[in-house]
Amino acid sequence: MFSGFFPVAAFFAGVVSVLSPCILPVIPAVFAYSTEKGKFRPLAIVSGLSLSFTSMGIVTSLFGATLTAYLDLLYIFAEALLITMGISLLLDLNIFNVFGNFSSLANSRKEGLFGGILLGLSLGIVWLPCVGSVLGSILTMVAVSGEITYGALMLFIYSIGFSIPMLLVAYSARFSSARLQKVSKYGFPLKKIAGLIILGVGFFMVYRNHFGSF
Repeated sequence: MFSGFFPVAAFFAGVVSVLSPCILPVIPAVFAYSTEKGKFRPLAIVSGLSLSFTSMGIVTSLFGATLTAYLDLLYIFAEALLITMGISLLLDLNIFNVFGNFSSLANSRKEGLFGGILLGLSLGIVWLPCVGSVLGSILTMVAVSGEITYGALMLFIYSIGFSIPMLLVAYSARFSSARLQKVSKYGFPLKKIAGLIILGVGFFMVYRNHFGSF
């Protein structure tokens, strides 16, 4: 019943993710070297980032598809995970900090368009501590669907929402890190709204799957 709403939610989740205070202010630094090396390099970076997120959607969908025989257990896992993600957003808990150990992968000095794609791919991992709760919620819903094409499409839509603000920053000289630090404060209320929505979806799934027949 969420299928019609989910693409909009995925795009909104991407925008909310990039407004994170640990992502938005550092985007000018990520792109400063890139724009010097060519006007198409920022596009290569967001292409790599989109490929990273879309691949996550495909892998998660495959995982869900292999567990269709255990769909009841998968729903219970999804419900628990969505509630956990919603609470982590509301309480600003960084439950994905373990992935921060991969930060050395993000070497912005890789040359050329191919280097930009590699950088984007690595940023998909490096930024998991910042976007993990929102991204994890999208992946959870994708896993429940168990449809590979649908999962890839939803994560591609998520990556579009993520990439558009990045490209606006990359191709505008008006956005400095200091200015974006001020803008990123709006990410906090948006993250709380996302947390409430995710928590609501989780509780609704619990009600529908376990109490709806009463």
